[in-house]
Amino acid sequence: MFFKRSTAAFLALILLSGCSSVANVVSKAKPKVVETNVLSGRAGVNGPVLAVKIDDTNSAHPQIGLEDADVIYIEQVEGGLTRLAAIFSSSIPMRIGPVRSARISDIDILRQYGRVAFAFSGAQKKLLPVIQGAYLENLGGQSQSSSIYTTDPNRTPPFAMVLRADLLMAKIVEKNYQVTSSNNVGWSFGEAPEGGKPTQMVMMRWPAAKYLATWSHVENRWLLDFNSMPDVAESGKTLGPTTLVIQLVTITDSEYHDKVGGVTPFSQTVGSGRGYILRGGKTFPALWNRASAEAGTQWTLLDGSEIKFAPGQVWVALTDTEPDFTYLSASAEPSKTK
Repeated sequence: MFFKRSTAAFLALILLSGCSSVANVVSKAKPKVVETNVLSGRAGVNGPVLAVKIDDTNSAHPQIGLEDADVIYIEQVEGGLTRLAAIFSSSIPMRIGPVRSARISDIDILRQYGRVAFAFSGAQKKLLPVIQGAYLENLGGQSQSSSIYTTDPNRTPPFAMVLRADLLMAKIVEKNYQVTSSNNVGWSFGEAPEGGKPTQMVMMRWPAAKYLATWSHVENRWLLDFNSMPDVAESGKTLGPTTLVIQLVTITDSEYHDKVGGVTPFSQTVGSGRGYILRGGKTFPALWNRASAEAGTQWTLLDGSEIKFAPGQVWVALTDTEPDFTYLSASAEPSKTK
């Protein structure tokens, strides 16, 4: 049907133009515009936003589908471990995982994205009604079928739950769930500013986890290690962003606890603070500001001018600990600076 409509429109254009040849019409046709996703700045649709909570312990690796995410947040959870919130919009893979439970920090993190489809394995009993009352589409595993939240027979629970994201997105369309398409969340994409410190690598630490990001000139992105091992996805691709955001936040105890009594930390992502933007093999000290939960997170250089991100996947490390940088000196010899 699309082909027939396109052909008819093309012939009508020839007749109306009065051109003597198809070539004349073609020469006047506008070039095809490639859609750019506003969250990652890379080619792709601005589709419905799917947020998935991902286990980030050693036993959960290799993770599934994260190479297709537009944005990934690293959050601190109980015991000083980390957990990921992966945001998909431009491309949604068939399988994503391993899926784990939600935390209180997720609600503020996700609010800036609009009404997202939120996929998670469950949550603490006290937190479930808070999630249900939040501005998001609660599509947690506790209310979905086992055909959508599957079990990988090659993994050991609780690290075996894998989301069939294709089936979940089909259900969203079928049920007409009100899920927001991707929109600007505070940052934009473009050329790097002047300056910045040439950087070989950066170490980010949480009480019981650490990430190392090393710049790759060949791949033009930061390649990640997790707990001293290459962070390789199930597909075999090493994970890592084009723009790495280190957002220094206040992390405090919340009123929530896990099933063994561990206190759930809360990362304060509304307000303002310091951080670093790493792109193009350089580090830029920066400031972040987010006026409300509904507002996006804006990033500026220390002089107040906007710093643009490099098109490609974005990782945001939410931490209260200064990272360790290994900078490159003028002679290209690494120099470690905290």
